[in-house]
Amino acid sequence: MTAAARLAALDSLPANELCQMAEIALAALVNVMNEETTLLRAGHLRQASALTPDKTRLAQDYVGFARSVQRQGDRLKAQAPAAVARLKLGHERLATQMAENLRVLATARTVTEDLLTDVAKIVGQQNKAKAYGRSGTVTADPAASARGIAINRAL
Repeated sequence: MTAAARLAALDSLPANELCQMAEIALAALVNVMNEETTLLRAGHLRQASALTPDKTRLAQDYVGFARSVQRQGDRLKAQAPAAVARLKLGHERLATQMAENLRVLATARTVTEDLLTDVAKIVGQQNKAKAYGRSGTVTADPAASARGIAINRAL
């Protein structure tokens, strides 16, 4: 099925059915974002990152439904005003959850970067030798110096 055919199929759904499908996708997206936020707050970054594929899929599903709802707005308001009102409330909950999720993600990223920066500084410190070399200067053992540290900023 082509993209145009999928859009036409969505747009031709009965008003209540389209709103219900959008509402289900919206609730699932809010739930996975809430779960991710909870895991991030608890410091379970790996478990939270495992939710990314589901979150991405659910967000794509919801955006598809939301665009169809926008295109069919006048028809939906006339045929299913209560369902449209529920969707608006759900969308407000999504906006609140997204703001909280982004705040927690930013905090986790900042904490992680701070920790990695501190570790890099400590690893990068060099212990100097306590003896003088042939030139009369203090020499450092090159084997004791840090080789560097890599930081993956893809959080």
